[in-house]
Amino acid sequence: MPRFSLPNSASLAALAPMALALTIATAAPAQAPDPARAPVQTLDDGLIAIMKGGKKLGFAGRAAQIAPVVDRAFDLPLMTRLAVGLPWVKATPAERTALQAAFRKLTINEYARNFDDWSGQAFAIDPKVDARGGDRLVKTTLTAPREAPVSIAYRVHQVGADWKISDVYFKNAISQLTTRRADFEAILAKGGPTALVSHINTLADKR
Repeated sequence: MPRFSLPNSASLAALAPMALALTIATAAPAQAPDPARAPVQTLDDGLIAIMKGGKKLGFAGRAAQIAPVVDRAFDLPLMTRLAVGLPWVKATPAERTALQAAFRKLTINEYARNFDDWSGQAFAIDPKVDARGGDRLVKTTLTAPREAPVSIAYRVHQVGADWKISDVYFKNAISQLTTRRADFEAILAKGGPTALVSHINTLADKR
């Protein structure tokens, strides 16, 4: 049987500061969640809500419900500029306004179209947020019964006191902005901003 000796009074006195430090450390409050996660949480909650509304809301109802969520969560003006690329510099103010409106419509309608029913889906946000220069990368997982989990990451940056999403990465790798820019490039080269606005609106109106 192992033998243990009791510490003497001198040993106990030496251990007292350590015990106090451990007590304070144990009582310390949990670290607050990274504020960069906030826009992603807002989007996830909004998507679950329209999925649960499903067919009862209808496409128009889901679009109307998710629209203010998209406006809060995303930096749509920045995303439009990045998706258009260099031709943005030469676009007129009216063309820029039309491009932003079309891009917003596309973002809203794609969510309303793709998240149209709920069958137990849930989002989980990784508590670890990665730094990307001054930006942050927030990773999530979408799960559903009898389906493989889907990884979605969001690049977010600070706008004033808020954080906003500036890009979405499917499977944590495929940049939505890079994909859109590649799609938009040929259309801009042929028809300029006017043709691109028409193209984006056509994509947004698909059912």
